[in-house]
Amino acid sequence: MTTTTISASELAKLCAQREIDLIDVRSPAEFRSMHAKGARNIPLDVLDPQQLMQARNGTANETLYVICKSGSRGAKACEKFFAAGFDNVVNVEGGTEALRDAGCAVVRGKAMISLERQVRIVAWLIVLVASLLAMLVHPYFAGISALVGAGLAFAAITDSCAMGMMLAKMPWNQVKDESCCSAS
Repeated sequence: MTTTTISASELAKLCAQREIDLIDVRSPAEFRSMHAKGARNIPLDVLDPQQLMQARNGTANETLYVICKSGSRGAKACEKFFAAGFDNVVNVEGGTEALRDAGCAVVRGKAMISLERQVRIVAWLIVLVASLLAMLVHPYFAGISALVGAGLAFAAITDSCAMGMMLAKMPWNQVKDESCCSAS
């Protein structure tokens, strides 16, 4: 089944007319930094479509809107719902920033470095250290840089980043106060 999408501007108009059910599938730290008002945080890696739909108490047949940073994690969340037999799920194109730019109310919290930037920083550090080791210790260390490059290419092709998933689980990307991860 193809993922149904809605533009951020269309969703902003819809939000102005009535209350909607919106889940944000980014990490808790990303959600804490900025999220759409009324959104609930359910990170993609812990998303259980069956459990979420059961918890909707009679509203399981109403449309569920899914948002992330840019739309790719939202699309993956929609695929999880479709695989579980739920087809009333819509992905928000452009993500949270596009929704904010469209005039939808957002809640701002503690800022953080985005996972995308964290991946670039870690990849750069690994390549830098491996290059120095290749020049100063042994040329075989250049293989580490090649592996990082191959990993980045694989991530770009598959739109799935193992390093990003690992970084999302790091302590600095966790939220100790879970009250930020509910609707606001």
